[in-house]
Amino acid sequence: MQVRIYHNPRCSKSREALRLIRERGIEPTVIDYQKTPPGETEIELLLDLLGKEPRQIMRTQDDLYQIANLDDQGLVRETLIRALIQRPALLERPIVVVDDARAVIARPPEKVLEILPAAQTTP
Repeated sequence: MQVRIYHNPRCSKSREALRLIRERGIEPTVIDYQKTPPGETEIELLLDLLGKEPRQIMRTQDDLYQIANLDDQGLVRETLIRALIQRPALLERPIVVVDDARAVIARPPEKVLEILPAAQTTP
């Protein structure tokens, strides 16, 4: 199983989701999305896996969202995706992806458990 987490180490929810993944005996690929922002193809994959539109994976309460005028309902999908690429801090976090087949925005962090196998117990 391949797991990756789009992670912000300064975010307590992101750190908690990472802890929950590791408690399941899984060492995920950790992507600090502010240092390594996802590209257009990657964002499109996330949107498909999450079943969401770009604005639904943005931190709409963030000042940066308002400053960039992203609340303009006339903006098209491509413009919003470009905004996420240019301003990765706007990406809601954490996003966890399993096998490029399932994904969840882990808010609250326990939502990550919806897409992970149960913890393995050792006899």
